[in-house]
This record gives sequence, C-alpha cells and structure tokens, in this order.
Amino acid sequence: MNAPTLKKAVVTGATSGIGAATSKALSAAGFAVLAVARREDRLRSLADETGCAWVAADVRDTDRIAAEFEGFQPDILINNAGVGHGITGLESLDAAGIQEAIDINLAAPVQLTALVIPGMRERGRGHIVNVGSIAGLHTLISALYGGAKSAIHRFSQNLRFELRGSNIRVTEICPGRVSSEFYQAATGDKDKLEAMGRSAIRELQPEDIADAILFALRAPPHVNVSTIELLPTEQAVGGVAITPIEQRD
Repeated sequence: MNAPTLKKAVVTGATSGIGAATSKALSAAGFAVLAVARREDRLRSLADETGCAWVAADVRDTDRIAAEFEGFQPDILINNAGVGHGITGLESLDAAGIQEAIDINLAAPVQLTALVIPGMRERGRGHIVNVGSIAGLHTLISALYGGAKSAIHRFSQNLRFELRGSNIRVTEICPGRVSSEFYQAATGDKDKLEAMGRSAIRELQPEDIADAILFALRAPPHVNVSTIELLPTEQAVGGVAITPIEQRD
C-alpha cells in the first residue's frame, strides 16, 4: 500500500465547521469526496465550490448511506458529525435529547465504520478518522458528551487493534475549543454561549482540524497517527487554580 492510493473520502457532518473545512481541504488536495449531511442547500453549495459528490442524509440513516457507499467505495472515512447535547450538564436534557446524543455521537460512527471495513479489507487499504474531543480524554463538565467521546476514544484504540495486519489505519482527532456553529447549536442559547467564556481565548479554526486530518492521511504507509490532541494555545486542561494560603485574606 502507498499513500496516493487512498483517494476516496467520505466526510460526515460536511456542511459546517470541521466537516466543511475538511471537505474543502481534501477536495483541494485531490481526494474525491462524498459529503454527507442533512442540509441539502448547503451540500449543493459545497458541491458547487469543491466538485464533491454528496448525499443528504442523517448519519443515523445507515440504510440510505450504505447504498451510497456501495457505489462510491470509500477508502477513507471521516466520522465527524456530532451534536453537543449535554455540554452544559446532563440535567439540561430530556430523554429524547440524551438518546439523540448517544445515537449521533457514538452509534452512528460505529455503524458507518462497520459499513466500510469489508470493502477496505477487500482492497487491502483504508483509513478511518474519528473526530473525538478533549472531553473524551479529560474530565470536563459534560458527562454525556464526554462519555460518548470517551467511548469513541476506546473504540478507536480497540479498532486499531482489531484491524492490525489489514493495512487499514485508524486515527482519532481530539480538538479543544473550535470556532464553529457547534457550541451555539449545543447550548441553543447565545447568553449561555458567552457565559462559557468562548470569547476569552483565541479558538482553533475548523481549518486547523482539517490540517491535522490531512497530516494523518498523508503519513507514510508504515505510520499510523493514532491520536492527535490539539488545543488553542490559551486553553489548558487541568484542575482548579488555588490561591496560596499566604496570599489569602
């Protein structure tokens, strides 16, 4: 296997944020892209800009997507689609919201990965990229979202072991704060969004994540970039900052 043979990429959640940036970056780099998202108007605009193929589908509609995969025969899958339900706390959600978060953030990537593996095995090459989160690696205030992303982390690690010897690589991308529609959609509340302090730091841009994905895809065939954790320079994961005793009133 050599890197140039990997040329047909599926990108989910392709019409905004990381997904849109990745679709554009891959198209510009010469990859054939199949963009998957729900908003047909945005898919048409993306196709006009990049020349990508597209399918308007919810990532949970695996039957619809399976039919598209059969014709496209992807050798790269970018599991990017996700929702941020619960990033401000579990009790803010009802039962439907909890189930939707599990279905989109965890079940759908697993289902889509299962769809592409047989073809990749048959062709003797492939690359699966799961867009996780630092919430899946570290303790944050997001029990449901972080729990699902933590499962994606373990899924990625175990899948890599399952696929050893197959020439199918597995990469997990774990971003910190990214400037996109994600937080607005997750909170549904502009005031809550500002209260999270997003404006206090210079966030990552979707293009930064797309560059990380391209880096992993372009690695030499004998190199598997397993996990990339990337954060804004001003963001760090840690505990509480405590004032030393001698400085307290």
